[in-house]
Amino acid sequence: MALNVVNLVGRAGANPEVKYFDSGSVKCTLPLAVDRRTRNSDQPDWFNLEIWGKTAEIAGNYVTKGKQIAVQGSFKIETWTDRNTGGLRSRPIIKVDRLELLGSKRDSDSGSVGGYPGAVSGYPE
Repeated sequence: MALNVVNLVGRAGANPEVKYFDSGSVKCTLPLAVDRRTRNSDQPDWFNLEIWGKTAEIAGNYVTKGKQIAVQGSFKIETWTDRNTGGLRSRPIIKVDRLELLGSKRDSDSGSVGGYPGAVSGYPE
């Protein structure tokens, strides 16, 4: 049996970048800062999030830099060939399946979500 589940709660490190593809798919990328549970750590851990489909649209519309969110997804390694050196490069990515908008209403004065329940799930279309 294999298990690859990641749960994170943190703050958006930037406004989301949303891309719409000719196929109709939607992809959102977003850095997430997560504080460690130690007293000595004043630097957060940074994670690169990849979000697809309806969840990507929700993130693009309602997540802003500094907004607290919770995500559930899976860990993957993205690899590519560097154009300049020709060497193989890689970076870790969290592929988000579920997104929850956290924080108080004051945290998102202009980002009021109305009747939105705060949690969505989405997969690539």
